[in-house]
Amino acid sequence: MPSVFRSLLASACSGTPLSAADAKKLLPHLPSRLLDLTGAAGAASRAATLAGKARPFACGIINAKSGRCTEDCAFCAQSRHHETGAAVYPLLGGEALLERAERLAEAGVAYMGIVTSGAGPSGRDLDALCEAASRITARAGIKLCASLGLLKEGQAEALRQAGFTSYHHNLETSRSRYPSICTTHGYEKRVETVRRAKTAGLRVCSGGIFGLGEGWTERLELSETLRELGVDSIPVNFLTPIPGTAMENAPGLEPQEALAVIALFRLMHPARDLIICGGRGSTLGAWENSVFFAGANAIMVGDYLTAKGSPFERDRDLLRALGIMPPA
Repeated sequence: MPSVFRSLLASACSGTPLSAADAKKLLPHLPSRLLDLTGAAGAASRAATLAGKARPFACGIINAKSGRCTEDCAFCAQSRHHETGAAVYPLLGGEALLERAERLAEAGVAYMGIVTSGAGPSGRDLDALCEAASRITARAGIKLCASLGLLKEGQAEALRQAGFTSYHHNLETSRSRYPSICTTHGYEKRVETVRRAKTAGLRVCSGGIFGLGEGWTERLELSETLRELGVDSIPVNFLTPIPGTAMENAPGLEPQEALAVIALFRLMHPARDLIICGGRGSTLGAWENSVFFAGANAIMVGDYLTAKGSPFERDRDLLRALGIMPPA
C-alpha cells in the first residue's frame, strides 16, 4: 500500500477531514487503489457513526409539482426547454402529501422531501405547502425537507415555522463548470439560497450530480464550496441521461468511478451526512450495495422525480438487513 493511503487511513479513523490538496495526491492511484480508498472512507463513516455523527438513515421524496420549469438545466426532464414527455401537473393537495408521508413513516424512513419544479415557489404554493406541513408533522412521525428551488427573502423562515426541518438545494456542479449546465440563472443564486436556508435555522442538504462532463478538478472544487458553506448533508446523484434533454448522449460514470466519488466526499466531509440518491441503481448496477462500504450513511429509497428507482420493498429489505431501518 502506498504511504499516502497508510496516512489516509489513520486520518480517516480520527475524523480528520481530507483537504482538496491531499485528495489530489490520491487521484493518480485510482482506480487501481479503489479498495484502499473505499476502505478508508468506510472507516471514516463508521467512526462518525460511533461518534454520534452521520448516523445511518433513509429518505424518500414526492414529486409534488411536475414539469414546465422555466430553467434550462441541461440534465433535467422537467425543463420546458426540453421535450421529454415528463408529466405536467400543479401542486398536489395536502391529502396526497400526507398519505405519502404516512407510508414512508410507517416503513421507518426518517425524512420526506417535498419537491416542486420551477425556479422557485410562488407565494400561493408556499402557503399551501406550509399548511400541509403543519398537518403532516402533527400526524406522521417523519421529518420534512423542502426542495422548492431558489428562495426569496423570508421564505426559508416561513418553511421552518411551518414544520420543515430541512431544505434541499443542490449546487449541481462546480462554479467553474456551471455555465455549461445552466444559463437561466447564475451559480451565486444557488449559493444564496443555501445561505438563506442556513440562516433560517434549517438543516441544509446540498450536493450535486456527477457525470455532467466534469473532471476530478471540478468535483473537488464543488466539495470545497460545500465545505465553505457548511452544509449539513450532501446528496450524491449520478446522471441518468434522459432522451430529449441536452445531456441525453452523456456517457455516464463507470461504477468504480462512482464509488471513488462517494469515498472522496466522505473523506473530505467525515462528519456530514452523505446520501446516495438519483442514478444509484443505473450507475452502480451490481455494485449498488457497496455505497455503504464506500462511505455513504444514507440512501434515498423508492422512486425519484421522473425516473424509477429501486423497488421500495427491495431498498427496505436491504436497509433492514444492515440495521438502518427497523425490522418488520
